[in-house]
Amino acid sequence: MDKLKILIVDDESRMRKLVSDFLTKKGYIVLEAGDGEEAIDIFYNNKDISLVILDVMMPKMNGWDTCKEIRKDSKVPIIMLTAKSDEQSELTGFDCGADEYISKPFSPKILTARVDALIRRTYSVDSNGITEINGIVIDKSAHIVKIDGNEIDLSFKEFELLTYFVENKGIALSREKILNNVWNYDYFGDARTIDTHVKKLRKKMGEKGDCIKTIWGMGYKFEVN
Repeated sequence: MDKLKILIVDDESRMRKLVSDFLTKKGYIVLEAGDGEEAIDIFYNNKDISLVILDVMMPKMNGWDTCKEIRKDSKVPIIMLTAKSDEQSELTGFDCGADEYISKPFSPKILTARVDALIRRTYSVDSNGITEINGIVIDKSAHIVKIDGNEIDLSFKEFELLTYFVENKGIALSREKILNNVWNYDYFGDARTIDTHVKKLRKKMGEKGDCIKTIWGMGYKFEVN
């Protein structure tokens, strides 16, 4: 499985290093930010961050506002860290869209375990790099896709496109965003190439192709009923 990127946001460098060391040992790639504004910049400049660990009390932009800003465009898993352990703080965190809430001081081992569990729950990725959702099985290491147990023949770009859709399930994706992430920023072709690939991909997926919804005037969204 490709190494997953995690963004840790905390104004205490010592705390960032502690968490980063534990997550790096577990095989994650760790990016760091010292405040909310820096976190937003890093998040939008890195197209494949899989999880965000976010401290509440920070300068410039606090964790709650940072969480709200990320939630405008992304359903990436967010774990919030705070010294406040009262119920209202937790409710505020969840209202902002946080998935988990951990009070300081905490055990880095426990935090790492929470990260592992949230990654598995969100992306349905097992230890062999296999993603499974609604009868669709994507084996990234072998570059194989099976639907209801039957392998389907996909081109490299069709495979990358389906993987990107599944990893961003439930999120509306513009054609520009798809181009930037699947075809990369150096692609200068017509965005309509996406429509052509989606059409072919849907046909090869049969009934499961209905999971790729068209958002008229914008792009696509992968949804499982």
